[in-house]
Amino acid sequence: MSTDTLRPILDVARDAGLHPDDVIPWGRQKAKVSLDAFARRAGAPQGRLVLVSAINPTPAGEGKTTTSVALAMGLSKRGRRAIAALREPSLGPVFGVKGGGTGGGRATLVPSADINLHFTGDIHAITTAHNLLAAIVDNALYFRDPVELDARNVRWRRALDMNDRALRNVMVGMGKGNGPVREGAFDITAASEVMAILCLASDPKDLEARLARVVVGTTAAGKAITAGDLGASAAMTALLLDALMPNLVQTREGTPAIVHGGPFANIAHGCNSILATRLALAYGDDVVTEAGFGFDLGAEKFLDIKCRVAGLWPRAVVLVATHRALKMHGGVPVAKASEPDTDALRRGLDHLARHLETLRTYGLPAVVAVNAFPNDTDEEVAVLREFGRAHGVTVARSEGFARGGEGSLELADAVLDTLAKTDAAPPAPRFMYELSDAPEEKIRKIARGVYGARDVVFTAAARKDLDAAVKLGGATLPICMAKTHLSLTDDPARAGRPTDFDITVREVRLSAGAGYLVALTGEIMTMPGLPKEPAARRVVVHPDGTITGLMQGE
Repeated sequence: MSTDTLRPILDVARDAGLHPDDVIPWGRQKAKVSLDAFARRAGAPQGRLVLVSAINPTPAGEGKTTTSVALAMGLSKRGRRAIAALREPSLGPVFGVKGGGTGGGRATLVPSADINLHFTGDIHAITTAHNLLAAIVDNALYFRDPVELDARNVRWRRALDMNDRALRNVMVGMGKGNGPVREGAFDITAASEVMAILCLASDPKDLEARLARVVVGTTAAGKAITAGDLGASAAMTALLLDALMPNLVQTREGTPAIVHGGPFANIAHGCNSILATRLALAYGDDVVTEAGFGFDLGAEKFLDIKCRVAGLWPRAVVLVATHRALKMHGGVPVAKASEPDTDALRRGLDHLARHLETLRTYGLPAVVAVNAFPNDTDEEVAVLREFGRAHGVTVARSEGFARGGEGSLELADAVLDTLAKTDAAPPAPRFMYELSDAPEEKIRKIARGVYGARDVVFTAAARKDLDAAVKLGGATLPICMAKTHLSLTDDPARAGRPTDFDITVREVRLSAGAGYLVALTGEIMTMPGLPKEPAARRVVVHPDGTITGLMQGE
């Protein structure tokens, strides 16, 4: 879609019910929304929240964002004031394996090149605020002022919004007069605690308070040193004030979309900002939001972290799958996943069933959305619909990629029917664990209740980390699991529905500002690397300035 066919952003804002004074154009086709917009809807009825999640991703792709965008457009076609509330793409995957994160085909967010690249500068602001604190930390080490930080116990790393494995371990302070020399590291910005803080903050005051609580290290005696102790939180907040405002764009069919925040779900909490979701609920009838990767990661954190903090709860969950991905979970290699194979499909449905079981634990009604492909056979379609009948869930096919909102009407109708059943008695929050549980027990409840694990093994280093986190006040915080997105286990090679496995926690990090403990499992990396053939090689800048190749299939 060329930019000259986009609707004016103020028209999109008007359709969403936003007052013109609250809309701050950021170029021609995107805008920031002032936080004053909340006051205009104080006490007004709230919209109905629909969470879009998925089975564990495979190289075949599931199309969760495509389905989210298509569903919002389908709901709009049914006369609903629908608003999509989604995450911002990170440049790491845009130029890495995945490519752009704005949907696909006729179910895309626009202007897609802008959103996939610099957008409104939010992620750059987060990177800058993160690295300002890193510079202040090393400055405090150099001058031994305003506190005596122990260089051996500095926890705060640096950040970059790019996949760059060479920065996983670095030395800083080298050269005469630049020390002390110490080991350091970079995380991708989507894994930064500042990203998590921005997405969980409720207003500027809360943002600054959270930033002040960030633990950057300790003294030699073990006393925690925070960003507030270093006098950094106000300056960091100043850098983030514009980024705190949600972003307004549109779908290819002009449906309003609020796109804000982008933490990864395999190494962070994987949800768009609380402010964006609340804004959409204040102005929309039905709000479609998305949590990253499969239900075991993004959706679990959406429910146990974001909803707990924000006081939200979805009315229904859409679980996205494709025939190809299910067949891969049934043991078929990606090269053969497009070929008809009802036996492999049936085997893969056991993986889908595991996620539905977890959904029922949370007390949430579900719709299975099958992201349709042209080579899906009638026999395979029948297998999936029979599975739905046997498990008491509606299976709806979505052709949003090829046909936009019109191709999502079956899914939209299934979602509307499910929502109507909850109008009289919306689902009540039901969490996987209680905050009063010991941290080890919280992790076990997630591993057993969501992944189907037998138990959790803590390395000696992880137990030491846990003890330190508890001493620093982390005992009653929620858990953010850092785990591979490719499997229910901590081994990315184990697809399907594995049994008799343990989850190994090798490290625990305290994110006091975000307000959770991060439990790292397996070989999960907080700084990804580029593949042998990065997506950056596909990008083409045309003579008229248009950009293609950011999205797969362009």
